[in-house]
Amino acid sequence: MSHSPALSAERSSAPPHRHSSTSRRKQNIAAYLFVLPFFVVFIAMLIVPLVYSGYLSLFESKLIGGEVFAGLANYVRALQDSAFLASIGRMGLFFIVQVPIMLGLALFFALALDSGRARGARGARLLIFMPYAVPAVVATLMWGYLYGPDFGPIAQIARAVGLGTPEFLSPENILGSMMNIVTWEFVGYNMIILYAALRSIPGELYEAAEIDGAGQFRIAWSVKIPAIRPAILLTVIFSIIGTFQLFAEPSLLNTIAPDAITNSFTPNYYAYNLAFINQELNYAAAIAFLLGIFIAIVSYIVQLSTQQRERRERTTS
Repeated sequence: MSHSPALSAERSSAPPHRHSSTSRRKQNIAAYLFVLPFFVVFIAMLIVPLVYSGYLSLFESKLIGGEVFAGLANYVRALQDSAFLASIGRMGLFFIVQVPIMLGLALFFALALDSGRARGARGARLLIFMPYAVPAVVATLMWGYLYGPDFGPIAQIARAVGLGTPEFLSPENILGSMMNIVTWEFVGYNMIILYAALRSIPGELYEAAEIDGAGQFRIAWSVKIPAIRPAILLTVIFSIIGTFQLFAEPSLLNTIAPDAITNSFTPNYYAYNLAFINQELNYAAAIAFLLGIFIAIVSYIVQLSTQQRERRERTTS
């Protein structure tokens, strides 16, 4: 079957940019179709609940009149709530003590594995990361058993050697016990982030430092740690978010040590009890929004202070 010369001439005379624009349009449509499921889930599971929660926080449920518009009354009440403020302060102390220990251990393990001098590096990396693969519920129950004053192995060993029964689940020690659980869970996760950042550092930097006579400690302090500051900052921000959103650990330890864990031990646990135990959905929504705003502010302050420090170092160097 042959084409007419006129038709062939018409096709050959079509501008090339028309074909390119058509193919580009098809590629854009295909790209949007690929990302569409993400946006649907993102809007349905995050944006819509946030908007609805914000809507609930502006109302108040009363016996007479039902749901009435309260404006910012729930937020004012939260800022005057001693239980909420105490939970924020408790988690602030948790962050100041636990996060440096956790990130310090993660950085130490990452540097040790990256140095290439650790024997069985692959096995060690897997063992350090393995606790992160354990669900928080399982980890808390396991450590709750280890902390047990009656049948816990730590208490039994301590009594066997005449040291008495350690009170890990007492009101005075419960915060430190929870710090230990969270540290055990997340050292490996942060170690992987820092180790991946270390592996991306060009080897020429190490060679130049060794030529200048720098040892392993000097290389780690002057080359490796400055090079992975963005990764360290990322782990700090993740730790801020995780600290003020602690829920599984206090909720499970509450069943083991009800005298040590109150219903407002952490802000997230307090919001849960307000919503599903006290049926104060509107006030719980305001608590959740204030907690999110507080986390965003703290994360921004940490990031801003880090950037300012880097600028000062650049100007002085």
